[in-house]
Amino acid sequence: MENTLEVPSRRALRVATGTALCLTISFALDLPIPVVAPVFAVFLLATQNRPLSLRAGLAFALVVAVTTGSGLLVVPLLRYYAFAGVLIIGLMLFLAFGYGLRGGNNLVATFLVAGLTMVSAAGTADFQLAMTVVGALVKGLLLAVLMAALVHGLFPEPASTQPAPARKALPNEQAVRIALRAVLVVMPAYLLAMTDPASYMPIIMKSVSLGRQSCTTTARSAARELIGSTLLGGLLAIACWFALRLFVHLWMFFLWMLLFGLLVGRKLYRISPTRYSPGFWLNGLVTMIILLGQSVQDSVAGKDVYTAFAVRMGLFLAVTVYACLMLQLFDRYGRAR
Repeated sequence: MENTLEVPSRRALRVATGTALCLTISFALDLPIPVVAPVFAVFLLATQNRPLSLRAGLAFALVVAVTTGSGLLVVPLLRYYAFAGVLIIGLMLFLAFGYGLRGGNNLVATFLVAGLTMVSAAGTADFQLAMTVVGALVKGLLLAVLMAALVHGLFPEPASTQPAPARKALPNEQAVRIALRAVLVVMPAYLLAMTDPASYMPIIMKSVSLGRQSCTTTARSAARELIGSTLLGGLLAIACWFALRLFVHLWMFFLWMLLFGLLVGRKLYRISPTRYSPGFWLNGLVTMIILLGQSVQDSVAGKDVYTAFAVRMGLFLAVTVYACLMLQLFDRYGRAR
């Protein structure tokens, strides 16, 4: 009984510590997109209760690099035959989501969607920017894998704990419908990002998170799950930002992120039970990391942080409301059939 109660605490500590370490190291090393590593770490630690081996981690990074780098091949089409290029990206996203829904590795599917959208959108503005995004994704993933191995060593899973069960494959018709719905959730943010990739890259990351969450959220709970978690992420980012302003230092950034990660981890692993699903808290934490990381970057660049945050939060909410509408429309269509 004691070990059973201890497992959720260890998992919450792993998520909070791994995320805080990835965020701090990313900013310390001045990685191109510093929020990539902590977002990947959240997904990696929240969905796996065993660390990846070194060989598996390197193979994972190589697969993601090759597959996301394939987004560079679509860049000429997007520049000169935009409609055909967008259709090809939509097809690739459909296949990536479908792979996860049919029993494939859900992490690989998520990273594929993130890489394809971010790389190809960046390539429409500048090929060198696209190469930078590929490098940022691979570096972020490697850092997330290393930090996951470290925190698993610090807070190991009890030997008696069974590995996380593989996700069950959905029936073909249901997988096709949900994958198509997820693609339609991601595409508007992707099209917006193509107009100014450098400014709208966070919107792509948010839409990928929403697309991933839409695969497990029902239309009945869509508003509470999607909009509620987005608002939660915004509130957490605001609270962490003002807390960080009390004493601006990299290690304080780590400590505040650790504290907020532990608060969310308590809810995520039902240490402090709530009526909200784990996906709600997971999406809220991811939203907080994206918003907070971008605000810190805006501050370093000398931009108006509060105006940029207000615009970004408004876009996040618009994308989220649109995702809810997609879930409602597909649910009505499914009932009609």
